[in-house]
Amino acid sequence: MSGFGKSIMMIGVILVVIGLLLTIGSKIGLGKLPGDIYYKKGNFVFYAPVMTTIILSILLTLIANIFFRR
Repeated sequence: MSGFGKSIMMIGVILVVIGLLLTIGSKIGLGKLPGDIYYKKGNFVFYAPVMTTIILSILLTLIANIFFRR
């Protein structure tokens, strides 16, 4: 059961890191990068943060490699 507890704690840490990245990231321009798709027509808005997702994926991969290296 201790493995399950560690998994739940790791998921919590990952969610906190993602929350911090989203909070701090909006202040430094993350989410408004070239490559992010934003389409607005009338009261319809479509937003796909393609470049932001790629950058966050690279950062999270680097962090995971640092913590889970054996």
